[in-house]
Amino acid sequence: MKNIPYIIIVLIIASAIWGLSGYQKAQVIKDVPISQIANDVKDKKVKEINVEGNKVIATLKDNKKESAYKEEGTEIQKYGITQKDVTINVKNPNSGTALMNFLYLGLPIILFVALFFIMFRQAKSGNMQAMSFGKTTAKLFSGGKKTTFDDVAGLVEPKQELSEIVEFLKQPEKFQKLGAEIPKGVLLFGPAGVGKTMLAKAVAGEAGVPFFSLSASEFVEMFVGVGASRVRDLFQKAKRNAPCVVFIDELDAIGRQRGTGVGGSHDEREQTLNQILVEMDGFETDTRVIILAATNRPDVLDPALLRPGRFDRKVVLDLPDVKEREAILAIHGKNKPLDEKVDLKKIAQATPGLSGADLKNITNEAAILAARADETEISQKYLDEAIEKVMLGPERKSHVMNVEEKKIAAYHEAGHAVVGHVLKHTDPIHKVSVVSRGMALGYTWSLPLEDKHMYSKSKFQDEIAQLLGGRVSEMVFFNEPTTGAQNDVKRATKIAREMVTIYGMSDLGLISLGDRDELVFLGRDLGEHKNYSEQLSSSVDKEIMKFIDEGQKKAKEVIEKNKNTLETLAKKLIEIETIEGKELDDILTGKTK
Repeated sequence: MKNIPYIIIVLIIASAIWGLSGYQKAQVIKDVPISQIANDVKDKKVKEINVEGNKVIATLKDNKKESAYKEEGTEIQKYGITQKDVTINVKNPNSGTALMNFLYLGLPIILFVALFFIMFRQAKSGNMQAMSFGKTTAKLFSGGKKTTFDDVAGLVEPKQELSEIVEFLKQPEKFQKLGAEIPKGVLLFGPAGVGKTMLAKAVAGEAGVPFFSLSASEFVEMFVGVGASRVRDLFQKAKRNAPCVVFIDELDAIGRQRGTGVGGSHDEREQTLNQILVEMDGFETDTRVIILAATNRPDVLDPALLRPGRFDRKVVLDLPDVKEREAILAIHGKNKPLDEKVDLKKIAQATPGLSGADLKNITNEAAILAARADETEISQKYLDEAIEKVMLGPERKSHVMNVEEKKIAAYHEAGHAVVGHVLKHTDPIHKVSVVSRGMALGYTWSLPLEDKHMYSKSKFQDEIAQLLGGRVSEMVFFNEPTTGAQNDVKRATKIAREMVTIYGMSDLGLISLGDRDELVFLGRDLGEHKNYSEQLSSSVDKEIMKFIDEGQKKAKEVIEKNKNTLETLAKKLIEIETIEGKELDDILTGKTK
């Protein structure tokens, strides 16, 4: 469609050239009297004669042409030209005339008109787009397949909170009789991928009302006032379709706290936020329009958004536990040909801390792996491989280590495994490998027996020791550290710092130093400053080093006592690269020598 004007221009030029060439050809024919043609026939100079109505065209033997006109209604024979002297071709006078006239005259006119129409239409369309610049971009979902609470696994408490919204949308008079007011806004917050958007769709699906969906970033444009205009248009459209649900995703894009004085002002975002505040709790508020919003950062939202009358109900969505993960996997595996031997409970136990989106990704990756292998069903091994790919990164088969690097990596991972197996408060060792995944040259995979919500000081200390077990193993067997422990040291230091500054588990006492004044426009550590003295900061550093040193000593004690087990595991890793299951348990428990 974009190339049509250019095509029309080319056709106009081509038709003009064609018409001009036809005109030039017509000028080559010499006009003579009819008597001249009659004399040329008598002199045997004419090859043939074509008669088109009153026009006589003579083709000479030297291929030159002459044309003349005879009288209306007079036969050509009256001029002494007969079939005996020359070949005479009589053509229909109307044949081709209309078509040629159309091609020579009508076609260029039509092409010019078409070009003008397209240019006018584009100009009108551009004008309409400019006029609709302040219109909302919200998508309306009112038909098709509806999402219900049954399509959202887990999230029992959030569903109960939102069921009141559904009941109000279905039977508002039940609440109005008692003078109850349903919350105008419901804020859903939690980690990414836990199902905030899907739960909002389920509210509209359960209530059977229209559902408007858009991202908060769609309000903000370069021009000041456009966002506020779009907010007004959104609420007007919602009121016309009331009762309905309006879902605004990533609310923090426009709902950040105002007036911090850091990073400059943002008039467009603040005007948009002001308009939302007015629409939600203004003079013309429609109680049949329910606003659902989602965010991962409720801490940076403006207090005016969170006060009663606006987003006065907060629903927390947490990461799923093992039972909820199993239910989520069942939903995502419903339309996939899973093998009968697939154990969803085992997969759920192996995926602690993963969100619903992560679990969906695992089932999808497993389907892709099975398709690559030309399988007709998704077996347990493809699901296990998909878990490793999602949690640890893709396998890097092309990354081949030399003999020395492979040996160091084997002893490093064996150190993690042995320390993790011996210490009481660490999770069971599931798998050990020296095959590169993601950025790691090898990995030791521990899996908890059950989901945990509270962690003890002993567990943190044992985890630090396990993380440092790889570096300690390198020092014990090679007397030299390598860069392989980079991520281990980083994670161990993070745990130790949180023990001191957040959980109050150090000798500094029950004091939390992790609560910092955050500058929301700059975000995270870049805009944070410590609210404690340099003297206390020095003490914090000493406590962190103390936990690290204790973990290192604990790891060394375990490795010194279990040298034979560690060497057996390391040599096996060098030989077969990956060990898991009963074979790993036999080595760690000393059954395999």
